[in-house]
Amino acid sequence: MDDREETGSRWTLLTGHGHVLVEIARNPTARIRDIAASAGITERTAQSIVADLEAAGYLSRERAGRRTAYTLNRSQSFRHQSQDGHLVGPFLALLAAEAGGAHAAPPGDAQGDG
Repeated sequence: MDDREETGSRWTLLTGHGHVLVEIARNPTARIRDIAASAGITERTAQSIVADLEAAGYLSRERAGRRTAYTLNRSQSFRHQSQDGHLVGPFLALLAAEAGGAHAAPPGDAQGDG
């Protein structure tokens, strides 16, 4: 039994936005349904979060046939004042790699420098 089960708590350290961003870092061509499943949210919520992240400059998306390909802006700063000046790139590289994401782009990879 892990700590979450013992305390009955269901909160996580990352928000839905963070989970979605990490999942896209792992797999830049993931479908919304797969992103939602990995993040533990509904497809509708995942779509809304992707739109938020795009509007805030954290990612861009482009149609590639029937799929969508995401490009992360790893040079974007965190939004909260307590992380002012910290870039999301190192955070994404760490979490995407930690989870064994086979699709994770290295910090300097062109996939995420845009």
